Amino acid sequence: MRILIAGASSALGRATASAARAAGHHVIAVGSSAERLEPVDADERVVCDLTSFSAVSSLAASVGPVDALVHLVGGWRGGGGLAGQSDEDWAWLEQRVVGTLRNTTRAFEAALGASSAGRVVIISTTGLDRPTAGNASYVSLKAAAETWLAAVSHALRATPATTHVIRVKALVSAADRSAEPDRTFDGYSDVDDVASEIVGLVGS
Repeated sequence: MRILIAGASSALGRATASAARAAGHHVIAVGSSAERLEPVDADERVVCDLTSFSAVSSLAASVGPVDALVHLVGGWRGGGGLAGQSDEDWAWLEQRVVGTLRNTTRAFEAALGASSAGRVVIISTTGLDRPTAGNASYVSLKAAAETWLAAVSHALRATPATTHVIRVKALVSAADRSAEPDRTFDGYSDVDDVASEIVGLVGS
């Protein structure tokens, strides 16, 4: 499988790239910084502004066939109740959580539909089950991302492609545990475990 990881320089992106390559897949790591992409275990590393549809369209034209799109672009901003949900935070989250997903799925729809086993995987949040005022912008946009992905599934309904959502409370890496050795990280999902789940979905 040729797997394109959008947001590959994150801790989860790095773990997913390594797990995918270990499983024998061809990994195309995409991110906004060549420096941050350098340590990613990938067959190809491509710098692209995923917030720009024209840039992502050029990316899709240049990388060739893709069997799986793993969308890991994200981030979190919030707090301060409803009054603390600033316009700046909303715009930042919308561009990353929803905008990059819209751009990548539109640009790669044809390639994913042409694959004999196309896959799209996104990471969402368990916070959708219990929204809070301080998390309002984040959970609203994660809900929008899940709805967009449902529409992607409809667009690909006549093909073998499938779409998948993995919900987590939050992610933790070995580096996080090393930095805060006394913290328990209750309810957090280890990036290595989530990476294994992603690769299992892609290879199924």
